[in-house]
Amino acid sequence: MPLGTAIRYLKKGEWEKAHAIVQQDESKLGCWAHGIVHIVEGDVGNARYWYRRAGRPFPKDRDVDNEVAALSAALKLQDTH
Repeated sequence: MPLGTAIRYLKKGEWEKAHAIVQQDESKLGCWAHGIVHIVEGDVGNARYWYRRAGRPFPKDRDVDNEVAALSAALKLQDTH
């Protein structure tokens, strides 16, 4: 699954590779991942846009590790349903 691959790239700090994947994913989880990518990149304005598209509150602490862990858990939960 491409989003799972993007998450693996994010965990490794390879946001450019993750970005190439999430740009192709218009789902809510894909938009969330896209927002995380832009947090890593340092583009907060763009990150906020993608969080809005994902229907997610923007993380005040901008803790990428927490966001990636939550996204990963959400993806696993989605895959079980």
